[in-house]
Amino acid sequence: MKMAMGSKTKTRVWVVEKGNVRSRQDQVATEEPLEIRLVSPPQTVAVTMRTPGADFELAAGFLYSEGVVRDRDDIQQISYCVDPDVDGEQRYNIVNVKLRPGLSVNLQPLERHFFTTSACGVCGKASLEALHLRGCPIISAGLTVSPDIIYSLPEQLHTAQRVFSSTGGLHAAALFDTQGTLLSVREDVGRHNALDKLIGAAFLSNQLPLTNPIVLVSGRSSFEIVQKCLTASVPIVCAVSAPSSLAVALAREFGITLVGFLRGKRFNIYTGKERIDFEEK
Repeated sequence: MKMAMGSKTKTRVWVVEKGNVRSRQDQVATEEPLEIRLVSPPQTVAVTMRTPGADFELAAGFLYSEGVVRDRDDIQQISYCVDPDVDGEQRYNIVNVKLRPGLSVNLQPLERHFFTTSACGVCGKASLEALHLRGCPIISAGLTVSPDIIYSLPEQLHTAQRVFSSTGGLHAAALFDTQGTLLSVREDVGRHNALDKLIGAAFLSNQLPLTNPIVLVSGRSSFEIVQKCLTASVPIVCAVSAPSSLAVALAREFGITLVGFLRGKRFNIYTGKERIDFEEK
């Protein structure tokens, strides 16, 4: 079977430096649309711009974080499109998801995802109420980590970003245990896609809910980032940049520790300060 296109694409660039111009080959992060389709009932539930790779994890993570599926057995099969009416490589931009027979799904909340970009997001206090109605639980307190563990996360993420190191153009989401050990990492042009891939990998291997680990995302933490972490029961969400106001409201509402501006030996705690143990040695 021919594989989907890679995560990197070659291109020619002209480098301008101190008034001199030179040409060289470069690599940029690949960006292509991915259409997520349900086989039964037949329906497109989302189209997102993503970096090819881990597409099945992305689809599974998206459907889980949106509440379409709850258990691993809810998904019977994930496959690329084999429709002869779809041209060549475009078949690898369409993922078909077959749900178990008899599964009742509510697709109305997915309408906002019919076309999303790497900068997409949702807003509004109604979104917080919707998460309560879905039955998302308040995340219980208990585990704590030291500031030194939080400090150590960005460098581990940077070292693990294989595609970023050659393109400089990808976001990443990483999963750590409470000792700060890197468990897994996924990359994508979109922060939300990288997180869907990360959660999807855990979902497909029956590792949800993630009751202990820490998630670190590159860039900022939006409402959607925190919402996806909530559905996976992640207690500590860290980002290298700022959170949005609704991300802070969501984290406070559901008991999530939200850390932002995590750079070097500095970070801000926006909610859930009790999980950071400043006395631990």
